[in-house]
Amino acid sequence: MASDGGQKVVLITGCSSGIGLRIAVLLARDEQKRYHVIATMRDLKKKDRLVEAAGDAYGKTLTLLALDVCSDESVKQCIDSVKDRHIDILVNNAGVGLLGPVESISLDEMKKVFETNFFGTVRMIKEVMPDMKKRRAGHIIVMSSVMGLQGVVFNDVYTASKFAIEGFCESMAVQLLKFNVKMSLIEPGPVHTEFETKMMEEVAKMEYPGADADTVRYFKDVVPRKSLNPVDPDSGI
Repeated sequence: MASDGGQKVVLITGCSSGIGLRIAVLLARDEQKRYHVIATMRDLKKKDRLVEAAGDAYGKTLTLLALDVCSDESVKQCIDSVKDRHIDILVNNAGVGLLGPVESISLDEMKKVFETNFFGTVRMIKEVMPDMKKRRAGHIIVMSSVMGLQGVVFNDVYTASKFAIEGFCESMAVQLLKFNVKMSLIEPGPVHTEFETKMMEEVAKMEYPGADADTVRYFKDVVPRKSLNPVDPDSGI
């Protein structure tokens, strides 16, 4: 898993679709070949779209690895498989969404969102940060959302997960500067990707136990209109 010459090694999570896929392809197809991209996803069976988009960059400036950000073992295995564990740029893109009246969402469902969006990102940072600090070089990029800045109706849990990672990263950035490691938060606005489409399909099938009829009506009225202007980045996990 080596890069050629002065190439920057870029590891990206959540590359099976959407933003993660596009970042991976953009960097891998860089005309100056400045990057060696390690594109990761939880299920490598979903690699076809990425491989097709990468074209002849696949196997050259783009490598694929399996990675589940919710698993300590998977994260360590992935990073250990990289030559000298050397990652110049980490792009934390993997994430999941959750829509609905909070009364009808179980705590287990909420925990799953935080496990990916917050702890998954923290898990990745903890694994690569010590090596970056030792080298006094590196860049950690976190794909947040406009919902890390402002809440959006019926996105309560997703918004909370993004607020949490924003606070974590803002605090961490101060420490990392002392070691010449950069931290960047990206907060995308409206992005039309599979992420939003999948969520809308799930919403259509959902039932809302625990939510009163007025709340459900309000939710069903608001969500279709919101879907025309999605604000969630694609997870691509």
